[in-house]
Amino acid sequence: MDDLAIGIDIGGTKIIGGVVDASGTIIDRERRDTPTEGGMVTIERIAEVAASLASRHQVSSVGVSLAGFISKDRKRMETNPNIANMKGLAVHDELERATGLAIHLENDANCAAWGEYRFGAGVDSDPMVMVTVGTGIGGGLIIDGQLLIGAYGTAGEIGHVPVIPNGEICGCGMRGCLEQYASGNALRRFVRKAIEGAPALGSKILAMGDGTIEGITGPDVTRAAQEGDAIALAAFNEIGEWLGYAISGFSSIIDPQTVVIGGGVIDAGEILLDPIRTSLKKNSPMRSSHDMPNIVAAKLGNNAGIVGVADLARIA
Repeated sequence: MDDLAIGIDIGGTKIIGGVVDASGTIIDRERRDTPTEGGMVTIERIAEVAASLASRHQVSSVGVSLAGFISKDRKRMETNPNIANMKGLAVHDELERATGLAIHLENDANCAAWGEYRFGAGVDSDPMVMVTVGTGIGGGLIIDGQLLIGAYGTAGEIGHVPVIPNGEICGCGMRGCLEQYASGNALRRFVRKAIEGAPALGSKILAMGDGTIEGITGPDVTRAAQEGDAIALAAFNEIGEWLGYAISGFSSIIDPQTVVIGGGVIDAGEILLDPIRTSLKKNSPMRSSHDMPNIVAAKLGNNAGIVGVADLARIA
């Protein structure tokens, strides 16, 4: 096993690579813009990042973190919501040809979960669940020290667990998915609806943005909540209620020791974690007869994907 591996995180606007040592420390970085053409042009850009880092460090493996569904053999993209022309692309084989290095592909939320399990908030926790709460909701499951992939490669899609029959339409095509009630988009929707019903109460949040309901951002809501704004706090209570409800459901199946909450919304800290814990306890069956999972904030932030996928590549 090499001490160093490259991890590359592919987003809709940027490709960020890092050389990661065996302790999970990023010792070098490289960045490129994600090409709007997507497809093979993106493959070429990823290969550039890998080649640049490999020219400065002795590495033999590269982990690549991508949003969307990846085939069970971890060689081909089935879907990617952020980058054009990726569907059906044999990313693994194309990158191995382009770089001459061993390539490991993995879903971005799974990579973040593995990073937190190995080096972050989930160390020594097993089973461990990670829920990433950002624009949407992702997740990853660690059971018996292994990342759970599932029979068809799609395990851990927590955001698309249905919580309300015939509920809000989701980007996946279904209705009532958790993502529609507990994501950053849901947080903003709850705030906008509250302000429409009581405009005078929304003055603080509106002033933090561009003055319009449409211009309210997630960071605006977080800042307002931290300053005690009633509408913002109510919105965090709402998404926390839904997250705790969902966690109670999969906890009955997996019985995790720790649930790590990551993604951009976790910047709110205990403002989000407290209502999750309250909802989990309220909605857990036979709650008086067993301990609840630990609900904790992720520690690695935006580095989780790079660190996690580099480690997965190292041990593959």
